[in-house]
Amino acid sequence: MWKTALKPRWIAGFVFAIAVSGVFVLLSQWQFGRSTQPEVPTNPATEQVRPLTDTLQPGEFFHGTDADQMVSAQGSYDPAKQLLVPGRLHDGKTGYWVVSAFAVDGAPALTGAAASPQTWIPVARGWVAEPGDAPAPPSGTLELTGRLLPSEAPVPGTAPKPGEATAVSVAELINYWEVSSYPGFVAATAEVANGVDVSAAAVQGELLPLDIGPQPPAQQINWLNLFYSLEWVVFAGFALFIWWRLVKDDYHRDLEESLEDGDEDNQHPEHNQQKVQP
Repeated sequence: MWKTALKPRWIAGFVFAIAVSGVFVLLSQWQFGRSTQPEVPTNPATEQVRPLTDTLQPGEFFHGTDADQMVSAQGSYDPAKQLLVPGRLHDGKTGYWVVSAFAVDGAPALTGAAASPQTWIPVARGWVAEPGDAPAPPSGTLELTGRLLPSEAPVPGTAPKPGEATAVSVAELINYWEVSSYPGFVAATAEVANGVDVSAAAVQGELLPLDIGPQPPAQQINWLNLFYSLEWVVFAGFALFIWWRLVKDDYHRDLEESLEDGDEDNQHPEHNQQKVQP
């Protein structure tokens, strides 16, 4: 059969089948890429700064629609309520997030035996390479702006060092600070005092800004495009199958013709005798 496949026309047919299969594979890759693309871009509404008190309520569940929202709030820090969260990366280096408690002016006060007179929210103010590099939070009344994020889960089975927390977990932080808190935290982008931004993004120092952008929406699988991508792979294989089938049919035709020629020789043996006479 290889003899048949090496005929010039079938070599040319094989090259053509490979080219067609290559086109089908490229189409399959294109359809597969489309099947995993996010259908909805990042919501631009999250970049419009909204008051924290209008966006999230203390004591309520943190809704997924509130995540990544840029918010603002007036209030003040308590320098005694500041912790470090280790194991955080910044430009490929491992260091600490500096997290401070921010008392929100005008926030609803929670009720209950363990409730504090003021309602607070944890603020991730920036990143430092070493614990000793963490500065005290700015004093006085501030206009805080940042990205609202859901509370992280505490790391189980880990005992944090003094002055540290395992994560930016509201459940963990309120036990250290003994305050009422919002169910999320803010990654600060600006801290304005008396008209001057004193945040890590505006003041050079050991405290570096976090620069946390909006998270892209979860990728959704487009099953129709995924089906099309598999279909193109089948077509690619079918193109090679057709070439192989045509070669096989040609081989069988050659085989049948050679057998027919042999039968004709057997039916007229005198022709063979005449051929061998001197």
